[in-house]
Amino acid sequence: MNERLETLKKARERMIEERDAHVKVLAAPFDRDKAERARNKFLETQMVIDALERAINAEEPTLPAP
Repeated sequence: MNERLETLKKARERMIEERDAHVKVLAAPFDRDKAERARNKFLETQMVIDALERAINAEEPTLPAP
């Protein structure tokens, strides 16, 4: 695996950890201010994860068709 791909995968894992922290706030008893901030951060983080996954897919070598 090349270094760029490894770095992208590490970044994705880090963003997943961050997303999980926001999910815990969303799952906690409702606090409007905290929930709104957590929801916005969750959505931002998910967009980053999606972008990282697209970049990972672009970097991974395609397997030859059988």
